[in-house]
Amino acid sequence: MPKKQKFPHLVGSKWTATEKTWGWRHFQVVNRKNEGQWVFAEMIAACDPAVRFWMNAKLLKNRDQWEAGWRSLEEIQDSELKRS
Repeated sequence: MPKKQKFPHLVGSKWTATEKTWGWRHFQVVNRKNEGQWVFAEMIAACDPAVRFWMNAKLLKNRDQWEAGWRSLEEIQDSELKRS
């Protein structure tokens, strides 16, 4: 049986940073890279394609920093209130 791929739906997924990251909040994963046990995601800012960076895909699971999908500022603040 083949080994299950980590983060199988990573490319194309959309994320909202809870704090501005490189000046923006909305990002999309445009590429992935497997490096041994690590999986990296190439993020691109939705409003500025010149803003690109690689990050460990595991960090996207941290709900204090990232939320799946594109969220409004109001939605981010509401989810922070629910967590506290």
